Amino acid sequence: CLDFHKTLETLYMRSFQGKKLLRNKNLVAPWIADYLDRGKPHYLVKHGRCKATRGQLPVVIRPDLLLTDDGFALTEIDSVPGGIGLTAFLNRLYSHVSDSVIGNDDLMLEGFYQALAAKAPDKHAPLIAVMVSDEAATYKPEMVWVCEELQKQGKRVFCFHPNEVYPLGDVLHVSIEGNPEKVDVIYRFFELFDLPNLKTIPYVFEALEQEAVELTPPMRAFQEEKLSLGLFHHSMLNQFWRENLSKQSFRVLSNAIPRSWVMDHTPLPPTAVLDGPLVGGKPIREWTDLSNASQKERNLIIKISGFHETAWGARSVTLGSDSSREVWGEGIQQAVDMSENNLHVLQEYLKPKRLTHPVFAGPERIYSMQGRIRLCPYFFVMGDKAQLSGILATFCPADKKIIHGMRDAAMLPCQLVD
Repeated sequence: CLDFHKTLETLYMRSFQGKKLLRNKNLVAPWIADYLDRGKPHYLVKHGRCKATRGQLPVVIRPDLLLTDDGFALTEIDSVPGGIGLTAFLNRLYSHVSDSVIGNDDLMLEGFYQALAAKAPDKHAPLIAVMVSDEAATYKPEMVWVCEELQKQGKRVFCFHPNEVYPLGDVLHVSIEGNPEKVDVIYRFFELFDLPNLKTIPYVFEALEQEAVELTPPMRAFQEEKLSLGLFHHSMLNQFWRENLSKQSFRVLSNAIPRSWVMDHTPLPPTAVLDGPLVGGKPIREWTDLSNASQKERNLIIKISGFHETAWGARSVTLGSDSSREVWGEGIQQAVDMSENNLHVLQEYLKPKRLTHPVFAGPERIYSMQGRIRLCPYFFVMGDKAQLSGILATFCPADKKIIHGMRDAAMLPCQLVD
């Protein structure tokens, strides 16, 4: 995933600069930058391209992996993931009964802190502000817990609302016990579409331009678009990924990423067809042709790519094989209608395998549940290395088709076994 992020940056930079994508072929592709920038405000696009942000990658990387009969299906790579505190808490809790928990010895807390502190290597005890917006308030309790646990270790890590930061000169400050303290590192726990709701964001941009503060994940919108997985499978870009990824990364990602397409509603020449799923064994000319697909052919998922309030928590997801023809058609039409500003991704649905696992249901009640699982490994990035520090398993009842955090799911840590 780290290799993928680095290569995606190369692809984006070459695209908007009009440079060749391949060494031995005169292929330029400005449409890639257009896809990744579509619907974003100019100031955000400009910031993501500026010299000060070059080479900046998220320090927390969390792929979503569905466990299928054929291995893992990587459906998303999240760089602003929830669950950091929950996974750290569960790892600690279950470590009391197993020394094989992945993330034993508070590795989640340690990895999170070290990844952030590494952004200010010249500071012995940097002040780290974890900023959680109202839109992301669901996750605030776990981030407060993370900060409080790190404070017990003597670390200067505090949780704030973004509007609680304020400038003094060129430097950003927060108030701690009534005293102004200079912020060294900001951990951004809010989505980029939420920026207009945060009144102090202009001060943050100004401080970043003055190199007076470090912020991660960087505000580079192209790193947070699900359509990047569609670019991985794009027929024009196969050679680019082969040239720029390591052989191992290309092999692993090719096996794990389901076939994905960007639902761009651009008119085609009369003789052209879309590089997409077949309907009735034939290529389609328009995305709306998918409305006529059989239920078997509708084994596909539609989801918004990013930069939208419905882009997280499965709120924009339509699963064709689990929807009526009417609902499926409405999902396609919505993707087409929104494509001018918000692109959608069409992804092959690889069904998670059915498993049996014990589930805790209250004092002295543990029962065996049939279900399907999503694994979310948390990697903390320091330099060129990504350290696995914990894995959160979301175990949903077997009748659930879309696997995500829900009230019926069991949330579990993972352990290493023979």
